Amino acid sequence: MARFLEYGPLKIFLVKHACVRVEAPNLIIYFDPYEIKRGDLPKADMVLVTHEHFDHCDPESILNIAKPDATIIAPEVAKRCLSEIAGKVGQIVYIRPGQTLEMRGVKIETLPSYNVNKFRAPGKVFHPKEDGRVGYLINVAGVSIYHAGDTDVIPEMEKLRDRVDIALLPVSGTYVMTPEEAAEAVRIIRPKVAVPMHYGVIVGDKSHAEAFRKLAGNIARVEILEPELT
Repeated sequence: MARFLEYGPLKIFLVKHACVRVEAPNLIIYFDPYEIKRGDLPKADMVLVTHEHFDHCDPESILNIAKPDATIIAPEVAKRCLSEIAGKVGQIVYIRPGQTLEMRGVKIETLPSYNVNKFRAPGKVFHPKEDGRVGYLINVAGVSIYHAGDTDVIPEMEKLRDRVDIALLPVSGTYVMTPEEAAEAVRIIRPKVAVPMHYGVIVGDKSHAEAFRKLAGNIARVEILEPELT
């Protein structure tokens, strides 16, 4: 496994679970910081939160990783989670699925992120579409990155076809896509590089990432990254 993915001017690190760091020239971006203590990791200029669940919206981790003037972007469903850090970071911007905006020179597009076949009870999925959770398509330094959040294969992925350089996809099943489903997402999106995530902590392990590579490796370049934190 590689320590990071180098793509054009960017370096991409899998920090832990679904937390990914993007290092661009003069800009550090984190998706979904989780269980990050104060330490030596680079500080964030921008933090993108996909939804309110504890393993994606972790206020302590955000405070530990964010610069004083950092911008936090999150869906409205995460307002309660982030209320305790309001005023302690530079700015919190709340968004909804289907929005586009530009912050700090980064183009950001939000997409729905939801389940279609992962159920907490009969007829009740873990992540309903109507709750407003998101995935993000960002363009930074000319590179497009899709962080899918907690999702299954959904029709909205068709909008991403041939628009994504790097796809960060959950592969652990139970609450998100299985390796087989994540490979189907790669077939739909057709990214240049696919990076598996969301395994090794709560559900799933490296075998899920390896299975994903076997299934999707003939469609896109698949990079399994060594988590920085365990």
